[in-house]
Order: sequence, then structure tokens, then C-alpha cells
Amino acid sequence: MLLYWLHILLQAGFIARVLLRPHRDPASRIAWIVVILGLPVLGMVGYVLLGETNIGRSRLGRLREVLAALPDPARAPGYDAALAGDIPARHRALFAVGQSISGYAPVGGNRVALLPDSNATIAALVADIDAATDHVHLLFYIWLPDGNGTRVAEALCRAARRGVACRAMVDDLGSRLLTRSPLWARMQADGVRLARALPVGNPVLRAAIGRIDLRNHRKIMVIDNRIAYCGSQNCADPEFRIKAKYAPWVDAVMRAEGPVARQCQHLFASDWMTYAGEDIGALLLQPVPEGPPGIPAQVVASGPTVRHSATPEMFQSLMYAARRELVITTPYYVPDEAMQAAICAAAWRGVATTLVLPARNDSWAVAAASRSYYADLLAAGVRILEFQGGLLHAKSITVDGELTLIGSANMDRRSFDLNYENNLLLCDAEATAAMRVRQDAFIAQSRPVTAPEVAAWPLPRRLWNNAVAVLGPVL
Repeated sequence: MLLYWLHILLQAGFIARVLLRPHRDPASRIAWIVVILGLPVLGMVGYVLLGETNIGRSRLGRLREVLAALPDPARAPGYDAALAGDIPARHRALFAVGQSISGYAPVGGNRVALLPDSNATIAALVADIDAATDHVHLLFYIWLPDGNGTRVAEALCRAARRGVACRAMVDDLGSRLLTRSPLWARMQADGVRLARALPVGNPVLRAAIGRIDLRNHRKIMVIDNRIAYCGSQNCADPEFRIKAKYAPWVDAVMRAEGPVARQCQHLFASDWMTYAGEDIGALLLQPVPEGPPGIPAQVVASGPTVRHSATPEMFQSLMYAARRELVITTPYYVPDEAMQAAICAAAWRGVATTLVLPARNDSWAVAAASRSYYADLLAAGVRILEFQGGLLHAKSITVDGELTLIGSANMDRRSFDLNYENNLLLCDAEATAAMRVRQDAFIAQSRPVTAPEVAAWPLPRRLWNNAVAVLGPVL
């Protein structure tokens, strides 16, 4: 009897913690209360391991020290000349949202190019590394020791041997196959400086001081302080052999030249100095070379140590800004209530709204949860398409043929609350037209989902989808 009442008191204590924890939406609170009550012991253990966003006190302190010490890239000579980018008044508020998240003001004078496909991205990156004269900085969530992963590693080795400062960083969990491979050791032997973000170490001890599933999901590539890449692609073959049955992975990446590369550099430096311990802040103060006129761009970076709800707020702001057309591609769609409402609101007010998702998802939970939202989206007039040509991994939003957001962030709870992400916001009709052509190519390889089809789904399927969606905040 004593154990019974002790268990009840523990449950009550955990539920009180769920209710009092700041920055938790009601759906998340309800989901965790259901888990704690429905799985009396496992639910409480699950909350200890996964219930709160905590990277660990020492890591958080180190990150804050680094950010406080890093020079503001806007202090670099020549940087301020590009700050007055030509942004129409109707779009300036969107860039203000981006600046409120990661502190980077929109900067003009950039030239961007959407790369044709995954292999072309790797070829362009290798060519830029081979042409580098000062430094190469790479950060990937997943870097595999496969064909493309080896090509990039070998290019870094060549650059390091000729005296270029090469720094490569990977997420410790996402890139564990690389860090345990001979390729990682060979990179180090050739002089490439290596680091692992959010090292797991002993999983039991790690779980005791911070969540093990908070990951660095960013993809950052900076060459010589003037070239940067941003998009969804990891450093791997599109065949993605660790999950080959879903292949090919279909990505989208922008190559940018200009002052926005300095913002990518600042973001890389914040991660590098936190985990590698090497101060590279002086790079941020190198003069920004004067270049030809270009387009306004802004890095929008987020993570569990950035202000709460940053990523969904950026997405929702773009959705509410749309007046004619809104096209979204994402592999993982598990929105919060506000984001689902924002997409539906766009369609209800007459915006041509299109959502493109993969037909086969590598996450069964995401696949089920995503489809639980279809009926309401279709009722509002959203066009839903399921991509048939592999796993559509591109994360992109285009608005009214004028704005593009591209990067690493998905439309799911992991990207909203748990992952470190980086995105690029562009204001340019030509760059957006290129992204729209790519989105149309995805649409051409997709099957439309209709309201009658969703209404005809059998009851067990609908129950399953909705049950998984209820646990979305936990999963």
C-alpha cells in the first residue's frame, strides 16, 4: 500500500512539473499527461529522458560564453555598405522576424544559385574546396563515408595539405558512421581539424545531465569567408545506403556568394568554438570585399537554446504574408496547431496553397501523424501532393514568386524544439523563380491527394493516424 501511494505521489509530482514547465503548448502538456498516466512507470522514465529541452548546464554555459565573445559580423569593414538591401516595404517585417531569432540583419549584395541536384551540389562544393586559398568550414548533421562523403573528405585533405585551414564538424550521433571509420582518422592525419557537436559519450550519463536526442541538424559550408551553401542536403550519396529502400534522397541547396556568407561564418564559429575550443572569431572581422549588386538575404538560425517557438514563428509569418501563392515542400509535416491554422488560413483567404510531402517516409510515426492533418487541409483548399520519386527531403517555402526560405528545418516538433537548424531567407524574383521551377519538378513527380480518397480511408487507419498525432509532441 505504501508503494502504491508513493507511486501516486510521484505521478502527481510529474504531472505538476508538466503543467508548470514554461514554454509548453497545451497539446504537449496533454500528451505528456496521457503518457505518464497511461504508462505509469515508463511514462515517468520517458519524461525524465525526453520530457524537457536541456542540453546540459555546462554546455549551455559554454555556448553563452562563446556567443558573448564572438565579434558581430556587422563590424567587419565593408559589411555595412551592403546592409541596405532592396527589400520591398511589404516584406521588411518578415526579415525583422528573422533578425529577432538569430540577430542577423538582412544584407544585400549577394549572388545565389540553386544547384541542380545532390551530386551537382557535391561537385560544386569539391570545386570550391579545391579553389580555396584561406579556409574551408563544413558542418553536417549526417556525413557518411560513402562516395560523396569520401569525395568531400578527400578534397578537404588536399586543401589541408596545401596549407588551407580546414575545419570539419559533424553531429556526434548523426555522423557516427563517419567518426568511427578510417576516413575520419585519415582526415585528421592530413591536417583537417575535426570536431563533434553534442558528443553523446556514455548514453546513461548523458541522459542524466541533458537530453541525448537534442541534435545539431545544421548543414553549413563556408569557403574563404565569401562562399556559403545552405539547404537540406547532408554529405552523402543520394542513394543514402543506410536507408536505401527510401532512396533517392531528393534535396535542394543554394550556393551564395556575398556578405551573407559572413552570417554563415558566424553561425559556424559559434558551434565550432563551443565544441572544438578554438577561437576563430577574428575571421568575422576580415574586410568584406566590394562586389557587384546582388539580392537581399538573411540567415535564420534556431535551436533549443534560441528563443522559444522561433522556427514555427518564421514559417507562420511567411504563410500569413502570402497573398497569391504559397508552395511548401517538407519531408516531415507534424505541425503545431498554430502552423496548421496558418496554412489553412492561407488557403481560406484565396491563396493558391500547395503542400508537397514524400509518399514514403522513413519515419512511420511522422508518416501517420502527417496524414492525420490531411482532411482539414483539403477542406480549406490546400493542394496536397505526395512525391513518388524517392524521399523528398527538400525543405523550401516560396511566397508570391518573391520570397524563398530554404534550409535544414523541417515542419515538425524536432525542428521546432529540439534541433539546431539553419535557413536562408531570400527576397528576389529570379531566385524564387528558380526555386519554383524546382518545386514544379517535384509536383510533376507527385500524386495528388483528394478529399474523397482521405474520406474513404478505413476506420483503423484513421484511428492510427490520429492516435500517433496526439502523441506528436512526445514523439
